[in-house]
Amino acid sequence: MTVIKQPDPITTYHQTPRTTPSRLPERATYEVDAINAVLDEALVCHVGYVADGAPAMIPTLHVRRERDLYIHGSTGARLMLAARTGPVPVCITVTLVDGLVMARSWFHHSINYRCVIIHGDATMVTDPSEKWDAMAALMEHIAPGRAEGSRDANTREFAATAILRIPLNEVSLKQRSGPPGDDEEDLDLPHWAGVIPVTTGFGPLEAACDLPLPDYLADYRRGVGR
Repeated sequence: MTVIKQPDPITTYHQTPRTTPSRLPERATYEVDAINAVLDEALVCHVGYVADGAPAMIPTLHVRRERDLYIHGSTGARLMLAARTGPVPVCITVTLVDGLVMARSWFHHSINYRCVIIHGDATMVTDPSEKWDAMAALMEHIAPGRAEGSRDANTREFAATAILRIPLNEVSLKQRSGPPGDDEEDLDLPHWAGVIPVTTGFGPLEAACDLPLPDYLADYRRGVGR
């Protein structure tokens, strides 16, 4: 297992112009624990970058290891090809929706959410041990115990997979919670207002084999209490 030297522990990320929202900045936080909670709960991130002079974005799996984010993809993908020649500037978004905010007016409808935005350079992981550890961590991010509960990558699959590392330096979390913010003159209107909570649920597992269900999948969930 590769041991990566990490920066000294911090509790808050440094605020920068790129991580400061221009609207409702009071909803932003730079607390490491709050940011990590979102990154660790979410399954998918969206990676924005520039390809051939035009904006591009891809959804992909991610995993956080200490203060680095790792993403994977095919070695033939545009982002991975670009990273072969050096670091690629990226903007990564990870969003969790917690509720639909139903206001009395159209204007004040909203959502309760937690959204992490990461700015940084994506660098190709070339060290085989670090790459292997990141691939195993991705499996564990999907379901703890799955790395050992499935076949690992063979030589061909390992070579066909690219892993990028993005340092968690410029990071912010913007979030909303609570009821709708209706105007005072609308409070007596005959329209229901409130919040419809949104939760991520997982249905009964659909087996593709005759083997018994492993214990680590028996009560699958994400977030607090996972």
